[in-house]
Amino acid sequence: MKNEKCRQNRLSEKIVRHCSPTLAGLKSAGMFSITCEDYEDILCEIRNLNKRLGKKGVKIIPLRYTNGRCLLYVFRLSELTCDFEDKCACKLLKESGYKSCKPVECIGKLIKRLNSEEEFPHEIGLFLGYPPEDVCGYIRNKGKCQKCTGHWKVYGDEKSALNKFKSFKQCTHIFCKMISLGIPIEKLAIAG
Repeated sequence: MKNEKCRQNRLSEKIVRHCSPTLAGLKSAGMFSITCEDYEDILCEIRNLNKRLGKKGVKIIPLRYTNGRCLLYVFRLSELTCDFEDKCACKLLKESGYKSCKPVECIGKLIKRLNSEEEFPHEIGLFLGYPPEDVCGYIRNKGKCQKCTGHWKVYGDEKSALNKFKSFKQCTHIFCKMISLGIPIEKLAIAG
């Protein structure tokens, strides 16, 4: 039981380090990769955290497991739904082979793509709450000629993006400090 709690704490700390803006409701989603020796163990940890964070509107799912690494996706379905209702986002999803703009269906398709293709699909930025104009700009410019870079490469509204990057950094700093003081992850997550 002590080892399981220890693993839970480590996973919580990693989620806070990589996805604080999502926990705070500032960003729709985050994604990160972790080393894990046993896939069943990580699934158990994810189930436990989903029970604790689900009441706040936050969900965690594994997107891919290869070579002892697991790609985790932390998201807010309500926020992702709003993001995918954007006309530009929905158009890009459909152009990328998604049959609808419903997040649950799109996530299923994304999982299939991540597990069958070598490269990350470029529309993945939409799943992370990046502005559609920046995702389109990235695809159109093949990842070059951006105005600035932070959490993503910016092709559109640089000022807005820089403000978001600053707030994400501040949020992550505060949340990391709070979890190091023993505040549980579910207390950090904002209801939404």
